Amino acid sequence: MRILVIGGTVFQGRAIVEEALRRGHEVTTFNRGKSGTDIEGVEAVRGDREVRADLERLVDGRTWDVVVDVFGIVPRVVAESARMLSGKADTYVYISSVSALPGWPADVVDEDSPRHECSPDAGPDDGDYGRFKAGSERAVERYFDGNRLILAPGLILGPHENVGRLPAWLRRVHRGGRFLAPGDPGRRLQIIDARDIAIFALDLAERGVGDRFLVTSPPGVTTFGELLAECVRVVGSDAEPVWIDDRFLLDHEVAPWTELPLWAPDQPEFAGIWQVSTAKAQAAGLRCRPVAETVRDTWAWLHALGVPERFTQYRDTVPEPGIDAEKEARILAAWDARTR
Repeated sequence: MRILVIGGTVFQGRAIVEEALRRGHEVTTFNRGKSGTDIEGVEAVRGDREVRADLERLVDGRTWDVVVDVFGIVPRVVAESARMLSGKADTYVYISSVSALPGWPADVVDEDSPRHECSPDAGPDDGDYGRFKAGSERAVERYFDGNRLILAPGLILGPHENVGRLPAWLRRVHRGGRFLAPGDPGRRLQIIDARDIAIFALDLAERGVGDRFLVTSPPGVTTFGELLAECVRVVGSDAEPVWIDDRFLLDHEVAPWTELPLWAPDQPEFAGIWQVSTAKAQAAGLRCRPVAETVRDTWAWLHALGVPERFTQYRDTVPEPGIDAEKEARILAAWDARTR
């Protein structure tokens, strides 16, 4: 097939490009050339999707079987891409997010759960990430005249992760010593490797499937304790997790999800965070690799980079995930004093 990937150089887009090339497809990438490096073997077209002239230059004389949009956030921008690519491709794959569902993370959600209210023509000041993803889904549904495949992933990990959640834990383990581990080590998680999303997306695109799927692993694929133990094992340091209960961490003003990535306290507002229904996607062929493989390959990539303290491209305004070392030490000392 001929495949256009909008983005295609950083994380999820890179995984899709690499999988498409592995299958022997012809791949075009369209991006500004600022966030990541091109993958050998693609036709790289430079341009800004928010500039109509750049989109016109992209589609001039080109057609594709499949478009994969991994970077669309603002509905108005996605709508313009969908309009411009109608008639130029048979299938439009839009990578959305489970955040498009207002019930998540408090509730158990599936494909029938309501989406956020958001217009397909909403601009950058008309909402937030979750609303924008819902609006962008509607933009593809309304403006692309062809087969529409919408995938809404949960938590995505794997090599080249540009958000930095698993890399933050791997870096902390690499420093060694006792480190703060949140809540219950038996708390079950639900994660998916970007490469498994790529495989699923291309499997469906090759079969001409047009539908909407929530895409993540089955609930309980691993526990927090197993994940951190695997980090310690692959890194090979003397790191030792110290499990501290949720209430103590919250009382010491530790921010869930950011200072301790993947940590969602046992509270009603997070009751459904690791309970996203995967039945429909599994029935359609979604398969997820072992979490140990994701941890191993992410560490291999991070180690090859020299384990940098900061590596998240184009995120200068977003704090790097992970807790400050001095704050962590204070909390560990306070916990030790309490448990003596």
